[in-house]
Amino acid sequence: MGIVASQSFKNIVSTYIGFLIGAINTLFLYVNFMSDTYYGMVGFMLSAAFVLMPLMAFGVNNTLVKFYSSFKTRLSLNSFLTLMLFLPLAVIIPLSIIGYLAYETIADFLSTENALIKDYLWHTIVIAIALAYFEVFFAWVKVQLQTVFGNFMKEVFHRTGVMVLLFLLYFEVLSIEQFMIGIVLVYVLRMLIMMFYAFSIKLPVLVFKKVNGIKAILKYSLLIIVAGSVATILLDVDKVMLGKYIHIKNVAYYNVAIFIAAVIAVPQRAMHQILLPLSAKYLNERDMDSLADLYRRSSLNLLIVAGMIFLLIVLNINQLYTLIDIEYSVGLYVVLLISFTKLYDAVLGSNNAILFNSDYYRIVLILGVVLVVVMILLNIVLIPIYGLNGAALATFIAVFLYNTSKLAVVYRVFGITPFSSKTFKVCALIILMGLLGYFWDFNFHAILNILLKSVITVVMFSIVIYKMNFSSDINSFVNKLLANLRGK
Repeated sequence: MGIVASQSFKNIVSTYIGFLIGAINTLFLYVNFMSDTYYGMVGFMLSAAFVLMPLMAFGVNNTLVKFYSSFKTRLSLNSFLTLMLFLPLAVIIPLSIIGYLAYETIADFLSTENALIKDYLWHTIVIAIALAYFEVFFAWVKVQLQTVFGNFMKEVFHRTGVMVLLFLLYFEVLSIEQFMIGIVLVYVLRMLIMMFYAFSIKLPVLVFKKVNGIKAILKYSLLIIVAGSVATILLDVDKVMLGKYIHIKNVAYYNVAIFIAAVIAVPQRAMHQILLPLSAKYLNERDMDSLADLYRRSSLNLLIVAGMIFLLIVLNINQLYTLIDIEYSVGLYVVLLISFTKLYDAVLGSNNAILFNSDYYRIVLILGVVLVVVMILLNIVLIPIYGLNGAALATFIAVFLYNTSKLAVVYRVFGITPFSSKTFKVCALIILMGLLGYFWDFNFHAILNILLKSVITVVMFSIVIYKMNFSSDINSFVNKLLANLRGK
């Protein structure tokens, strides 16, 4: 796990820097520099763009990773890469034409509850295109096992750009309309920088020749659109549907709650960048032992790291909301529900990487489509009744069913599971510490309370994990760190 550990650590660092900047934006700058309505509009616009992104990318970001190592000659590889560069245009061009011709119809449907949405549909489409090609260029470097710069651009760059825009808005250098255009430009600039970096790693050689296995490649791309859409819809469609059914300012409250819970997913997001090409390599080489070992170790390590973050959030969430505008505290139960889904995501380890790079992804696609339908129906029923909590509950149910089905498919097909006796011991530790700490607070200021509980939680959790030797990878990292400190 050398290359996994090295790049995962660097990716975790850049991802947390990004989330720190994002936390400042989400919890403080947006809340204080912008009205709830426009903050909700930003959340709706970005969520809709992320829902469109897998379709705009035509599945190329996954297809490139899956098939890259199967091409052995320079000519066949360049033909394949040329196809990957131009394939998204097969969707982007006709979809943009449809958007232009049917703009009023689409806008009227989405803006029945919030008329503001109608003014920002083209912003959403351009961001979706920028997101799609960013992922294509990121995949271009992933197959070279170079993920650090791409992860920095994915996690840090746009959040820093938005922070600058927010300060310009606050000091009235920008109007709100210029700010919304600025967000679009940030995502376009991020895509262009990623393109130049990707081409500096491997310059494209345009070869318009028939690609070997073109039928299988296109079939995979078409199906992976569904897979990517399923994953994205499970994450973002709730925000879009909130904008459809209740006042758009509620999207702002929901967005803050989701962001807090999303911190739990940082280690998984960082590790996934390198797990994806490695899993594809093991599958193409039919190295099942290495694949199973990667599956178990990634799951356990992610559970431990994400579990500690889960505890820090759950144990401090009540105090954290006292530091934010009181209106945003309506998202408390959203944080708790989504936190459980993010922790379950972490337990899957390299599951997604295995499925999306195997010949059995079709099974998951069918399950995913069914669950998306279920989630949309749940949102239609639950949002009008329970508001924000209804959207969170719909997401929790859908993600639980989806993740469980993916675990079952990998076990049925490959006969491997990410679980071990240590998995259940770590889960027991998380549950015990969560129950003991949630209802207990110091009688201090919220910031001091959060700091003290966090220190106690991290120390206690880390000592138990280390002393019980739950993870050889984590213990090895700690021992190396202690040895370096003693050497100094």
